[in-house]
Amino acid sequence: MNVHTEKPKKGFFGFVERAGNALPHPALLFGLFAVITLLFSAIGGLLGWTGVHPATGETVEVLNLLSRDGIHRILLEMVSNYTGFAPLGIVMVALLGIGVAESSGLIKASINALLVKAPPRSITFMVVFTGILSNMASDLGYLLIIPLAGVIFHSLGRHPIAGMSAAFAGVSGGFSANIFIGTIDPLLAGLSTEAAHILDPDYYVMPTANYYFMAVSTFVITFAGTFVTSKWIEPRLGKYTGTVEREEIIQPTALERKGLRRAGLVILGWAIVFAIGLIPENGLLRGMDGTILHSPLLRGFIAVLFLVAASAGAVYGYTVGTFKTQNDLINGMNTSFKSLVSFLVLVFFAAQFVAWFRWSNLGLLLAINGAEVLQNTNIGLIPLVVVFVIFAGFMNLFMGSASAKWAILGPVFIPIFMLLGYSPELSQAVYRVGDSVTNIISPMMSFFALIIVYYQKYDKKSGIGTIMATMMPYSIVFFVVWKLLLIVWILLGLPLGPEAPLYYGGAG
Repeated sequence: MNVHTEKPKKGFFGFVERAGNALPHPALLFGLFAVITLLFSAIGGLLGWTGVHPATGETVEVLNLLSRDGIHRILLEMVSNYTGFAPLGIVMVALLGIGVAESSGLIKASINALLVKAPPRSITFMVVFTGILSNMASDLGYLLIIPLAGVIFHSLGRHPIAGMSAAFAGVSGGFSANIFIGTIDPLLAGLSTEAAHILDPDYYVMPTANYYFMAVSTFVITFAGTFVTSKWIEPRLGKYTGTVEREEIIQPTALERKGLRRAGLVILGWAIVFAIGLIPENGLLRGMDGTILHSPLLRGFIAVLFLVAASAGAVYGYTVGTFKTQNDLINGMNTSFKSLVSFLVLVFFAAQFVAWFRWSNLGLLLAINGAEVLQNTNIGLIPLVVVFVIFAGFMNLFMGSASAKWAILGPVFIPIFMLLGYSPELSQAVYRVGDSVTNIISPMMSFFALIIVYYQKYDKKSGIGTIMATMMPYSIVFFVVWKLLLIVWILLGLPLGPEAPLYYGGAG
């Protein structure tokens, strides 16, 4: 028996879901996308589609992947495309640690301890909020927060897909927002600085350039995500009637509390070790540039997750008796890998599609030519902001990397904003809004295939259509609310961050 809802899914989003799920299996669909990419690369190569990269001035051409060189590359790199696909190794390493924590009972006991006293009305808010904050810790949100949200909602008698959707909206739809500085901030700031040098060789964009705006955005997006979940997603999904058993929320036993305390001490021990490596100016765990922001703890957070989850799970398991021998611990890792089977198949086709699309330069040319059209459009600031948000969001459907897109769009839009009297920091903020709001409906997003697998745990019929229909309301609301916040921010003339004004060169 597969999951179904009591209410028929009607209207536009129901149509999107039915149409999307009527398509072939997601793995075959990614394979079809890959074939289409090959055909368009051949057409573009024969017709001579080109563009000029605004950052380098080099001519970019469509590469015909059906040419001799293209076919050789496809055959020679098919395996490396698969094994080198970023989410694959990340998911596998993370699940080794999470598998230990889950099979030991640590995760279940922790959820029970958390929820037994938590106000039910605050759960959705905390799920979205935690999802947003998780983006500073590498891919933690995709690997831990989203699946846990499904378990939490299911334990509360709510639809688990609604919980995962709320978390996904925070992790990916609210990607740029945070009350902390993440690894994406200095990356984009560096690209913005280079783009600003086109007009002003001395201009410098700080990593904290958008901090004030993004900190406020964190709470705006959290409230928006909470509203969409409770007012639209849960009523639409209805009551969960699938076969996945619900984990009842019960008070932890005395033995479980003892295990939780010991696991907590293990986590505290790790925190002390990390603090010792980070706090001193010459700390061993600081980045090569001496900063905490570029610390391997942040950049390599998956390794940290594995170490902490595995060690805490092992201590808990041996304390409560779920682990009696070392074989039990290894079996926990084995069990977690069994859930990866469908993901491993899906990723093979997704990896080929992403690689071939990147090789062909089709996405790159689309961004270059689209930016050129907008550059030639003479409109006012607010209309330019609206159009730029829409354009960045549209481009995000074809190019998954935020930094790669900004490397193309920054050298075009930053000079435009500067010539209008507005700062590079503003141009960057506008881009980040557009780039975030369509993450949750973009098949080019690296973890899109993993989200499909998460949904299929509770609904075997879930596919791309299910995700698109479920996440589109978040995307629409985030687009409207975040854009309005940006416009109000501009009209009020508020600084975007420390030493990051709206205006450039004394304008305004």
